[in-house]
Amino acid sequence: MADALSVIPASVLRNLSDKLYEKRKNAALEVEGIVKQLALSGDHEKISAVIKLLAKEFTYSPQANHRKGGLIGLAAATVGLTSEAAQHLEQIVPPVLNSLSDQDSRVRYYACEALYNIAKVVRGDLIIFFNQIFDALCKLSADSDANVQSAAHLLDRLVKDIVTESDQFSIEEFIPLLRERMNVLNPYVRQFLVGWITVLDSVPDIDMLGFLPDFLDGLFNMLSDSSPEIRQQADSALSEFLQEIKNSPSVDYGRMAEILVQRAASPDEFTRLTAITWINEFVKLGGDQLVPYYADILGAILPCISDKEEKIRVVARETNEELRSIKSDPAETFDVGAILYIARRQLDSEWEATRIEALHWISTLLDRHRAEVLCFLNDIFDTLLKALSDSSDEVVLLVLDIHACIARDPQHFRQLIVFLVHNFRVDHSLLERRGALIIRRLCVLLDAERVYRELSTILEGEADLDFACIMVQALNLILLTSSELSVLRELLKQSLVNAAGKDLFVSLYASWCHSPMAILSLCLLAQLLEPGRYIWLLKALYGLLMLLPQQSAAFKILRTRLKTVPSHSFNGDQLKRASSGNPCSQILHYSGSQITEDGNLRQDNGNLQNGINFASRLQQFVQMQRQHRMLEKSQEQSIARSSSTLSKEGPEAEESRGPQTSNSNLPPSRSSRRGLG
Repeated sequence: MADALSVIPASVLRNLSDKLYEKRKNAALEVEGIVKQLALSGDHEKISAVIKLLAKEFTYSPQANHRKGGLIGLAAATVGLTSEAAQHLEQIVPPVLNSLSDQDSRVRYYACEALYNIAKVVRGDLIIFFNQIFDALCKLSADSDANVQSAAHLLDRLVKDIVTESDQFSIEEFIPLLRERMNVLNPYVRQFLVGWITVLDSVPDIDMLGFLPDFLDGLFNMLSDSSPEIRQQADSALSEFLQEIKNSPSVDYGRMAEILVQRAASPDEFTRLTAITWINEFVKLGGDQLVPYYADILGAILPCISDKEEKIRVVARETNEELRSIKSDPAETFDVGAILYIARRQLDSEWEATRIEALHWISTLLDRHRAEVLCFLNDIFDTLLKALSDSSDEVVLLVLDIHACIARDPQHFRQLIVFLVHNFRVDHSLLERRGALIIRRLCVLLDAERVYRELSTILEGEADLDFACIMVQALNLILLTSSELSVLRELLKQSLVNAAGKDLFVSLYASWCHSPMAILSLCLLAQLLEPGRYIWLLKALYGLLMLLPQQSAAFKILRTRLKTVPSHSFNGDQLKRASSGNPCSQILHYSGSQITEDGNLRQDNGNLQNGINFASRLQQFVQMQRQHRMLEKSQEQSIARSSSTLSKEGPEAEESRGPQTSNSNLPPSRSSRRGLG
């Protein structure tokens, strides 16, 4: 300290802390001259003493004017040192950096000015303090004083020039600081950060692309900034990096993919669009690097397929197709289970397009990796069954395609039909709304005869007789009317002359016994639909016509249909025989049976037509209907007991219960049973 006082006059020190800027400036010029002389003489010990005096007694002084004088003095000393200033920077720069955060805005301003002048002298030697300078400038960019902001801006430009021309800048040491600052929300700081990222990326010797994962999320965060200028700057920087990625032979796609997946779900539209655009390029460029991230990427794409913004939907669909076209081996870190999990989760999406694409993925995986998918069948089977109740027909059809693909294996076929019947049992509305669509589609995909045989086998032993009746009526209506089952109908028509037809008839007959109308329809379909051979169906319908009121719609419809029966189908001799003979004799002739005078069926076991034992079939029907009548009777008795109990309790008990809803909890009557609407 004594050495410094011996070389700097007291008047200079006094003026250096004066409140007037001009006096401080003149004093600084004197300090510059003194230091220059000391440098020429090589007396660095005294130079260190002068710098120490300026730092300790002035820049760290509680008096603002002293701090201002100290800053201008340190800058002047640096100018005086010129080329030899580098060896004293460890003394000069820290006090100035400390003053950049001074509570007095004027001190902060002079600190910026001092550091600017120091930087102009030492240039690249200042790089060792870059992180501290950057941190200070980051804060000053959002300073409350406009003059300080302006001074910081000038200093920032100079530091950028120094960095771009320096070969000592360490990007590895800088990136952690940049990553930390990227989460700041202040718009001025954000502009400052994007500016630095852009400048550093323009330097050929600095590999910013290699560190992009460290600050990529921060750039995406800026895309939703309220300032259009910041959004534009961030977008411009991202576009430049994306172009570099396309031209780079080595890119860390994995870490960035994780960030993009999260940003694709951003509430901000522009952020979602940018993220999905990046994902699209990554899928095209990433190759095997992205295999471990396929599930996460798919989880980002599928919701975007239903985005409200058309641009996002278009890019998402393109990306989805690109991803699905890539064929990977499960042995190569391709996680089938993870992708199935994503697809299953998206089946609960409120958007139809997303659900459809999720099903396409399950179908694709089944086609390419069937064995692996079947290992996860228990995880997805319930969800696929639930999807049969979807409001979209297209979704239901795709689900059925998947079920049919799974059901190619016998054990899975049986499981599908059993679960399907169970779903119909617990949800009658599913049977009414989707039953016809589901059954018809399965008949196309899995062979109609196989489906109907399995359904019949299950329903034959169905404990819920009411449901069995409804289900059989539904199946019967589909059998009689659906074009998909035309082959099945033709086979049933051959029941008396064809072993395959007989076998199918017998198989369906057992469960069709649950419904009298269904069994009648089945028998008519199998035997009496040829008026040239069996006139009795026509006569029966004419008899029914005579029973209907002539002005009713049913009468008019039936009469119109009967008129369409071609007269050449039978001749007068057939009608004569039919009117004079027993109505059942022709039919039973083909079955090897006869009707006795008392109306009982006598079976000729030696003359069975094609092996159909009609007596046994009739007995089977009677027994099944007896079970249904017993159920009806028990239901009626239960109702009667409930009514009797209410009567005995008297009106007071009735009043205490409040108003009663009649029959609200009673089982449906026979007349209320419905199948498919």
